[in-house]
Amino acid sequence: MELHDLCDDPYYAASQRQDSASNLSCDSDQMRDANEFELVYSKENVAIHPSQYASERIIGRLRIIKQSSSLFLTWIPYRTASNLVGTAGRNLSSSVSEKDMNLYTIKSVPLTSVHSIRRHIPTIGWQYIIVILSSGLAFPPLYFYNGGVREFFAILKQHVFIVRSADDANVFRLNDFQDSLQKSLSSLELPRVLSVANGATLHHSPSAVSAIDNSKRENGIASGGVSTASKHSGKKKYKVPDPAHDLSVQVLEKFSLVTKLARDATTQIFREIQDTRSPLRDKKLQNSPSPVTTVSQLDYRTNNNTRTKPDDIEGISVDSKSVRSYVRGKKMKLPLTHEEWRAFLGREGRIVDSTTLRKRIFYGGMENDLRKEVWKFLLGSYEYDSTFAEREYLDSVKKSEYESLKSQWKSISETQARRFTKFRERKGLIEKDVIRTDRSIPYYEGDGNPNVTILRDILLTYSFYNFDLGYCQGMSDLLSPILFVIRDESDAFWSFVALMERLGPNFNRDQSGMHTQLFALMKLVELLDHPLHDYFGKADCLNYFFCFRWILIQFKREFNYKEIMQLWEVLWTHHLSEHFHLYICVAILKTHREKIIGEEMDFDSILKFVNGLSGKIDLDAVISDAEALCISAGEHGAACIPPGTPPSLPLDSDAQLYAQQDDEIL
Repeated sequence: MELHDLCDDPYYAASQRQDSASNLSCDSDQMRDANEFELVYSKENVAIHPSQYASERIIGRLRIIKQSSSLFLTWIPYRTASNLVGTAGRNLSSSVSEKDMNLYTIKSVPLTSVHSIRRHIPTIGWQYIIVILSSGLAFPPLYFYNGGVREFFAILKQHVFIVRSADDANVFRLNDFQDSLQKSLSSLELPRVLSVANGATLHHSPSAVSAIDNSKRENGIASGGVSTASKHSGKKKYKVPDPAHDLSVQVLEKFSLVTKLARDATTQIFREIQDTRSPLRDKKLQNSPSPVTTVSQLDYRTNNNTRTKPDDIEGISVDSKSVRSYVRGKKMKLPLTHEEWRAFLGREGRIVDSTTLRKRIFYGGMENDLRKEVWKFLLGSYEYDSTFAEREYLDSVKKSEYESLKSQWKSISETQARRFTKFRERKGLIEKDVIRTDRSIPYYEGDGNPNVTILRDILLTYSFYNFDLGYCQGMSDLLSPILFVIRDESDAFWSFVALMERLGPNFNRDQSGMHTQLFALMKLVELLDHPLHDYFGKADCLNYFFCFRWILIQFKREFNYKEIMQLWEVLWTHHLSEHFHLYICVAILKTHREKIIGEEMDFDSILKFVNGLSGKIDLDAVISDAEALCISAGEHGAACIPPGTPPSLPLDSDAQLYAQQDDEIL
């Protein structure tokens, strides 16, 4: 967590000056509308961080408002950046636009739509909460600059039935009624079960809530955003998902439950940039002696099956012939052989030319029995300039270290385990997951398979090695092929550790790693396929959550076992880009653009369609297309991806990426 002294933050200082004036107006508003609503809770200086840059933080006011028996949650940003002027008369936060503030505004969300709230109270750093909807998706983290998360929950507890999750001490579930009658009603998935049980109804008009928000216009507070309560009141609610062990688990396990309500909420995670034109598209296509087209124009046809005219789409100018000449499928080589591999090794075992080796693997892969050794280089377990002797010594040291780590949990007695809640939770989740991971593969099939036990042991040991991150669902998917290839428990563990150094942020509890990648994907689609980007904007699909599973576990569920090993070693070469997986996403979406646009798919339809592509994607073709896109995008594509975006190594290796606090608040 970045440490930040608020005394030196001009945005914060200006907001403090603003509070004194706005609070006077707030008091009069409350008196005027006392018969219509009750202000249950209000907290100043609660912020959303759209990016890693301090200049883009948006500070606002968090409130819980009661109308009749219904409760609503709102977060309204302070006045726009253009009105926040410091003592020197300069704009304090020019990078935050009115549109961005409206995009992130949380307006009138009924608490009956909230499944749970995760809280984070670090020893050092800002406290924050994540509001998770009943659909399983979430609003971005809300940072309490002045503290007060415990007070927030204390107030909430007075008005809403709230219980701590048995699976995660930092998750508190709302509307989780233990009454047997309520459980029976909930199981029927009736639309108003939770509302009736809580004495509230989504059919209540939130007019008073809107009034209190609109009354702030005079004070310069943005009041835009989606009024979820009014827009979706009365719509059928889906069954509340099981409690999540982790926010990534929630999204992965319950992805099929995404609804329009969740979509409207999650669009606030990302900036709408439909009106922000890329400098590349602002340039007119130049005359050229050879036919020139754009990446967005390649193979694009409209619904009437006529090719789009070059003037209809602006994009990256690139010669279509040069793109085709780079296509991997046309230059595909045979897999790397043992003889070639030995030629890359110097007398002492150092890799002679790692760049050429990685390029060779990118274009041809490798023979299966070479993977056990070569993958350790690609993953980073071995340095390319290490010698035979150094690697042998490293293996012996790492084996001893692994056994020491493993003994930490192996030595826990049953008596200790009864007093070690976190260990029991993680062990139970891991054991549940490994017995259903790749059991159709002969290496893992059958009851009492020792390889399944090894899979469990490695994951449990990793949860002690990286206790802050622990275990999250999806990790077993990433480990399974590694163990299958390497066939050694210690070596597989350290290879998995090396992989998680890059992919660990995918499992951050605040989903920051996933949000960053999905935002970068949105920018790449805008750059490389503007018609599709425009369509996603019109269809309210710019959050790209339909690609969540692809990125989280690196397409593990989309290809068969042989293909996923081929794809992963292509990604691990980092030949063209560390973020080649994002170009894979663009290539897949681009391949199916005509169907998506032609059938006018909405978010739910796209999600269903994307999930249905599992096992149907031509791997070589999609890598070829991704290569062409990556090469044609060049530095402009790289500029779409913020520094530190996974799977890049963290910018600060000493940062506390996964720290959690399990202190009591109830």
